[in-house]
Amino acid sequence: MELTSIALFIVSALLSLQAIPAFSLSSTESISRREVGKSIIGSGACLTSIVGGFAPPSLAAGEEEYTTSDRGIKYAVTMPPSDPSSHTPVRGQKVEAKYTLYLNGFPDDTAQAKKVDSSKGPFGEKPFKFVAGVGQVIKGWDVSILDMHLGEARKLVIPAELGYGAKGTGPIPGGAVLYFNVELTDIGAEPNFNADQENWLAEHPL
Repeated sequence: MELTSIALFIVSALLSLQAIPAFSLSSTESISRREVGKSIIGSGACLTSIVGGFAPPSLAAGEEEYTTSDRGIKYAVTMPPSDPSSHTPVRGQKVEAKYTLYLNGFPDDTAQAKKVDSSKGPFGEKPFKFVAGVGQVIKGWDVSILDMHLGEARKLVIPAELGYGAKGTGPIPGGAVLYFNVELTDIGAEPNFNADQENWLAEHPL
């Protein structure tokens, strides 16, 4: 993937990399700062199309179908989890997710929808891997993924303040509402935190 792609998560992660300790994912696996950088810039997320002429940020039609979280994220479950009784991820846990990002709304709702980024490329789907709840992705993703079960898919409508803010990034204009199709495809081993990691999590609530 070219460095000019939005890479979905680069703004949030670059602001927090120096402060994030390496999170142990199991007794034999950990994510270092260098590996975190690779996962953001060299990830399997594939920019499939970038188009101009974005409409002003607004919520898509049919928003009455959505539930609104206490953080202002609108979501609709499009595929129930494979095991509704399974645990949701915890902060510091490795996860994988498929996604597609649109601006201006979802294609099912408006002809103005513009696909900006997706984990599905011309040679197949490659889920995006990251550590949940530690700032490697935009806050709207961190908050949403921690509420999802394995196999669950959702439509997410993420306000700008939980996305790329007033400045935007790359082809995403400032103040843009983000429209995601997201599926949580894997949850890694339960993390085993050391003292530094526990302190960092306590000092950096979502």
